[in-house]
Amino acid sequence: MVLDIWRSFRRLPMWVQVWVAAILVPVNMVTLLFWPEPLGLWVAALAVGGMLPNMVILAVERGFSKAMALPHILIWTPLMVVVIALLDDRALISEGYWRFLWVLLAVDAASLGFDFTDSWKWLKGDRAVA
Repeated sequence: MVLDIWRSFRRLPMWVQVWVAAILVPVNMVTLLFWPEPLGLWVAALAVGGMLPNMVILAVERGFSKAMALPHILIWTPLMVVVIALLDDRALISEGYWRFLWVLLAVDAASLGFDFTDSWKWLKGDRAVA
C-alpha cells in the first residue's frame, strides 16, 4: 500500500509534489508550534485536521485523487475565518504568530482555490487516482 501511494504521489505533476511536500504540509504542521498562542490550539487542530482525513482517503484509494480536496474545504474554510479574525486584532497576538498566520492564510487560501476546483471535478465524476 505504501508503495502504491508513493508511486501515485510521484505521478502527480512535479509542481504539485513540491507544493504538497515542501509548502502545504510543512506550513500546516508548523501550526503545532503555536498552540500556546491565542486560539493556537484551534488553529493547529483545524490545520492538521484538514489533512488527517486524507490519510484515510490515501489508504482506501491507494493513491492521490481529487477526493482529497473535500476535507480541506470542510475544515480549512472555518480555519480561514479563525485566522482572519486573529489577524484583525494584531494586539492580541505576538509578532511571530501574526507573521506566521499571514503565511498560513496565503498557503491555505491558495490550496482552497485548487480544492474547490478539484472537489467540483470529483463530484462531477472525476474519480481517477494518480
